[in-house]
Amino acid sequence: MRGFAVAMTLYSWPAQSPAGLGATRRWLMPALGLFSLTLAVACAEQPAKNSKTPRATGQHGSDWPSFLGPTGDSKSSERGILTKWPEGGPPLVWQLSLGTGYGMPVIRSDRLFQFDRHGDQARLRCLESKTGKLLWTFEYTSGFQDLYGYDNGPRCSPVADPERVYIFGAEGMLHCLSVADGQLLWKVDTPAQFGVIQNFFGVGSTPAIEGDLLIVQVGGSPPESKSVPPGRLDQVVGNGSGIVAFDKKTGEVRYKLTDELAGYASPVLSTIGPRRWCFVFARGGLVGFDPVSGKLDFHFPWRAPILESVNASNPVVVGERVFISETYGPGSALLRVKPGEAQVEWSDEKRRRDKAMQTHWNTPVHHEGYLYASSGRHTENAELRCIELATGNVMWSQPDLTRSSLLYVDGHFVCLSEDGTLRLLRANPKKYDPVAEVVLAEKASQPNPFGFRSPRLLKPPAWAAPILSHGLLYVRGADRLVCLELIPGSTAAK
Repeated sequence: MRGFAVAMTLYSWPAQSPAGLGATRRWLMPALGLFSLTLAVACAEQPAKNSKTPRATGQHGSDWPSFLGPTGDSKSSERGILTKWPEGGPPLVWQLSLGTGYGMPVIRSDRLFQFDRHGDQARLRCLESKTGKLLWTFEYTSGFQDLYGYDNGPRCSPVADPERVYIFGAEGMLHCLSVADGQLLWKVDTPAQFGVIQNFFGVGSTPAIEGDLLIVQVGGSPPESKSVPPGRLDQVVGNGSGIVAFDKKTGEVRYKLTDELAGYASPVLSTIGPRRWCFVFARGGLVGFDPVSGKLDFHFPWRAPILESVNASNPVVVGERVFISETYGPGSALLRVKPGEAQVEWSDEKRRRDKAMQTHWNTPVHHEGYLYASSGRHTENAELRCIELATGNVMWSQPDLTRSSLLYVDGHFVCLSEDGTLRLLRANPKKYDPVAEVVLAEKASQPNPFGFRSPRLLKPPAWAAPILSHGLLYVRGADRLVCLELIPGSTAAK
């Protein structure tokens, strides 16, 4: 989740379980007193004059244009990362104050797009990715209120192609804007058009681009579902708009399928054999279909029987196999897919209490036959784990890191824990293999005679997975986005 990774991307946008809220508040609230002393974040707020559509950068590295990166698996192909971190961590390049919300930014051609909310305004800001300089801002009014007391900002990350950027708000407004200047190109009110009933944590599945299509978890319902009390999703039914493909240039509906309600994982696109596939981990299970035609291949039921449960972790596609995981009940399953069907290779359902992996809002990362992820529903019982993809056997499990998210790069994992601790780990299936660790902190302008530690840069909860683009690492906490130089020389002038 939270891109929920939620995140499903959810998360596409991240989300939290109601049962975990009390534990989170117990350690979060005392920290708020300390964080209230934090100095105001300095960030550029002057619009750039010449905001023409940017050209693709010629530097080494890659853009990060969508949730979980260019390949949708939280993996970077960049090389040469800094592995010996100085005491304060990788060099700080810039930082940005954030409003409410949970999503990470995306980066396209040296432009960074960050979606958040301040007051009653949902806000998309476009900045220079290397400097944090503001280029333009787009805002719209949002009246979303979370049913469980979490913040009211967007859960989804933006999605950017060379000319357009898309945002999907927690209240269900879908916007398409010009990358060049933030001009509104089209918008769709999905609750009004499809009859969407508010999910537990609002809308949290980041859309995905496939050719000329924008694929969105909508999860609409017929008019009679409007009378259902808030939060009673067990009484809500679908109306065939569980997944909707829009023309990305006009916003017109190209196709829709399934009566599923929306989950929090994002659509995952992949080529398997001769054709394209899309996998959506919806509220009731995994949907596999042809993203070009919208033809359904299969629906694989997979969710906890309790009402207040969500599917938020993105499916992980490895060849012809698809791994899914959730944290409220059944755990994980590995499926082998082919046109028209999905066959179970192994599943946690038969293991009862012995679960291989139970991801919450984070998405596992696959590397050389193994899956790495944080397993566990609550802060106090989460463990960072490595399991064998083919069997589900647990290779190692590391407790006491709180719930964490991973980015793979250059033989390592950048691991961000929800308490704001940033770690570098070797990708090692034999053992938990830490390399570096830091709690990012403000640099004091004057010596501190009392020995107090400087306030943290990443205020809990830090639920979003780190991202890397052109050597720069971006991490966020509750109210701040921080840019670090992970590959030396990345900030050098072109």
